[in-house]
Amino acid sequence: MAMAEPQDPKKGDKKVATDRRGGGWLSRIAPGVRGAFAKRETPENLWIKCPDTGEMIFRADLEAALWVTPAGRHMRIGPEARFKFTFDDGQYEALPTPAVPEDPLHFSDGKPYKDRLAAARKATGEPDAMAIGYGKVGGVDAVVLVQDFAFMGGSLGMAAGEGFIAAAKAALERQVPLIAFTAAGGARMQEGALSLMQMARTTLAINELKDAALPYVVVLTDPTTGGVTASYAMLGDIHLAEPGALIGFAGPRVIEQTIRETLPPGFQRSEYLVEKGMVDRVTHRKELPEVLGSLLGTLMMGRNRKAA
Repeated sequence: MAMAEPQDPKKGDKKVATDRRGGGWLSRIAPGVRGAFAKRETPENLWIKCPDTGEMIFRADLEAALWVTPAGRHMRIGPEARFKFTFDDGQYEALPTPAVPEDPLHFSDGKPYKDRLAAARKATGEPDAMAIGYGKVGGVDAVVLVQDFAFMGGSLGMAAGEGFIAAAKAALERQVPLIAFTAAGGARMQEGALSLMQMARTTLAINELKDAALPYVVVLTDPTTGGVTASYAMLGDIHLAEPGALIGFAGPRVIEQTIRETLPPGFQRSEYLVEKGMVDRVTHRKELPEVLGSLLGTLMMGRNRKAA
């Protein structure tokens, strides 16, 4: 008995292959129908969940509200959005931040520091945690520095320190005020003592602004903690804060574990710190440009009269 020859899988049944490519009987009867019912991808970030209430908020509505939820939560935002909301008509000149040596300690905490930097840059599109812009705020020329918490927790390292100093120098060159929007978890551990040195270096830059009688205004956003709070975040002429922002050195959980006491409600939040005199005013995000413009105009009044 003759053996049947094995079928070549590459050839197969031409009719079946044609049917598979054609998409079935429905597409042969009405070719346009199959495309009409094709699966459409929905963007993953089309809806944003409110951290306080769990409510799902349409992204476009949240952007229109300056990323403030109906419950009043001021969501964390990056430099691009911050500059757009702060400068008059969203118009500003982006200023460069200096380059610094990367991974000077060849640090690894299970993952090489260089890999962490690369991942943060890919996620944020920024070279490091600091971004600088120059333009008008409430009609007053100013340099604005924004610290991006999305970049490794806004941690203070050599690049962030150089960014702050560059912003201060830009303000000195233009003889305009400096506004700093802070958001950080503290100093960057991957750079060790080199990151801690930035606390002193940024303080010296602030002293140069004070010597030149140029205002330095700090806007504390959620969260501002660690070495950033212990340095330039608390050295402003005026301290504003967004509602509900966490502001302190160590976090509440660490403090409770250390002193073995229950902290009062709202401890280290901006509203609590206004009562204790650590913050001058809590200001809603939509009111910040007007308030900043009014403050800068008042603080610069003497210089402007002298120049006239």
